[in-house]
Amino acid sequence: MNQDQTMNHDTKRNIWARGLFMLLMGFAYQVTGTLLFVVTIIQFVMMLLNDAPNARLLAFGRGLGRYLQQIANFLAFASEEKPFPFSDWPSGE
Repeated sequence: MNQDQTMNHDTKRNIWARGLFMLLMGFAYQVTGTLLFVVTIIQFVMMLLNDAPNARLLAFGRGLGRYLQQIANFLAFASEEKPFPFSDWPSGE
């Protein structure tokens, strides 16, 4: 087997591995989107009751938003960096 065939074989293997990661990240995107919706409802209720958002939920919501952005970039091939849990959780600050 020459070098071109070896590179082609490695590329095929890498794209299948990426496909598996994309399936996992697609599932994580759906779960995270649902969680963000729940945080949104809770924040809305907190605003109604306290006239101010909950600071911890605010930071958590920002982190979820950044996580969703990382997943979307990975799924759209805009980034090769795998999102959490394969890298650090995005900060909510």
